Amino acid sequence: METVKRGYEPKDTIEFGPKAAAKLNAAAQELVFLMDQGYDTKSASTFVGNHHLLSERQRLALARMTSPHAALEERERKRLREAPQSLVLDGFNTIITLEVALSGSLLLEGMDSTIRDLAGLRGSYRIVDKTVQAVELLLGRMEALGVKDALFYLDKQVSNSGRLRALLLDKAEGRSVQVQVELHPSVDGVLSHLENVVTTDAIILDKCGSWYNLNRELIEEAIPEAWVLRLEPSYI
Repeated sequence: METVKRGYEPKDTIEFGPKAAAKLNAAAQELVFLMDQGYDTKSASTFVGNHHLLSERQRLALARMTSPHAALEERERKRLREAPQSLVLDGFNTIITLEVALSGSLLLEGMDSTIRDLAGLRGSYRIVDKTVQAVELLLGRMEALGVKDALFYLDKQVSNSGRLRALLLDKAEGRSVQVQVELHPSVDGVLSHLENVVTTDAIILDKCGSWYNLNRELIEEAIPEAWVLRLEPSYI
């Protein structure tokens, strides 16, 4: 199986390193201010990014880390403090973030306490050497939490979604958590109307009934060496 550092970008050590921290924190503060005033994320990111001469990747990172305070309050209200017995998972969103963590590539701590990545799907996905480890960590953590049922949704149109489905079902065999995997053409649309959701997708978090922050605790406990970029609290 191919060895891949999911989400790795050589420039990240510079663009998100110690010397860039002050600029990124200042830009984040301005971005949040604009979003709190009602500006949409895209136009606000463009304005702030131009002002601070940020790269496209830095702009994307800040957009994924920041949110207007009204959205943060609503997400926090819907966040489950304990794992429910049944979970519904945004499959690619969850597994890719774990693959990135295992690869030592850049992760982002959002203001909503989620941990996101910059890997992206863009319609294509392939199973790599980190995939099996990510799946086993995920299933093991759900077992430890007492989760009885887990329904994974995978984007049907993404390449190799069928292979990932087969891998999930194979690794779940014999475990105490009952796993189902559904390939669907509109995962975001489905999850936006459900409870007990596991995702870091901001749109889904804003629309779903309730959510559980599974990846954060899993990464903190099982992959403590993961590279997670955090904004300074004083800026946000």
